[in-house]
Amino acid sequence: MTDTRTRTGDDVVEQVSSIVEGVFTGLEPLLAAAEALLAAPGRPTATDLERLRPPVLDTLGGLVVGAGFIAAPHALADQEFGFEWWTTAFTGTPSQLFISLDPASDHFLDYTRQSWFTVPRDTGRRHITGPYVDYLCTDEYTLTFTIPVRRGRAFAGVVGADMFVREFEHAVQPSLDRTARAALVNAQGRVIVSTLARQVTGSVVREPDVPAWWTSGAESLTGPRATLRRCGNAPIALLTEP
Repeated sequence: MTDTRTRTGDDVVEQVSSIVEGVFTGLEPLLAAAEALLAAPGRPTATDLERLRPPVLDTLGGLVVGAGFIAAPHALADQEFGFEWWTTAFTGTPSQLFISLDPASDHFLDYTRQSWFTVPRDTGRRHITGPYVDYLCTDEYTLTFTIPVRRGRAFAGVVGADMFVREFEHAVQPSLDRTARAALVNAQGRVIVSTLARQVTGSVVREPDVPAWWTSGAESLTGPRATLRRCGNAPIALLTEP
C-alpha cells in the first residue's frame, strides 16, 4: 500500500533538499578559502589560485564530479580571466581542467556569459544551473551549483560544483517512481528528471507557469492539473499530476 508521504511526494522533496544542501555545504570550505585568498593585500595571481587546490579536491566525491573557483574579470593581478577547476569526469581520478583564457583565441569561451556565473553575480545568491549540456567541460547533461565569492562587498567570482544529471536521476528515481506522475523542474520550468512521458529531461513545462510561480514566492500550489512544491530551500520544485 502506498503511504501518504509517498503519494504527496514528501520523500522526494526531502531527498532532493538533502542532496542540494549537501552540495552547497560541501562548497563552504572552498568559499571560505577563496574569500580569504582574495582578502589578502593586493590581488592574487593566477599561480596563487593553486592554494585553493586542497579544498577543491576535498569537494569532489559522491555525486560531485567537478569543482573549483572561477574568477571575475580583473580579480587577478596578472590576467583578465582565471580559474582553478578539477574534475573526475574523464578518468574517475581528479584532473585539472584547462581552457583558453585568451579572448583573441578561436577556442576562447567567455564564461562570464554563462548563467552559472551571471545569476550569482547579479543576484548575490547561490544558484543551480541546468540541466544543460556542459560543452565547457564534459559534453554531459549537467547541474552546476554556484555560490558568489566576494572581496569586501564586490563580486569577485564564484565557487561551484558539477553533478551529472544521470547520476542525480539515478539517486532520486526510485522515490520519484513511487510518487507516480511527477517531475523535478528548475526555477525556469526546465525538467531535470521526470516520470511523465511528455516531459523528458531538458523539456520546459508550460503549464503551470513555473517561472511566474517562483517569482511570486514559490508557495505550494495545488491546481486541477498539477501541484508544485519547492524542495526545501533548493531552487528545484516537485511537479505532480493526478
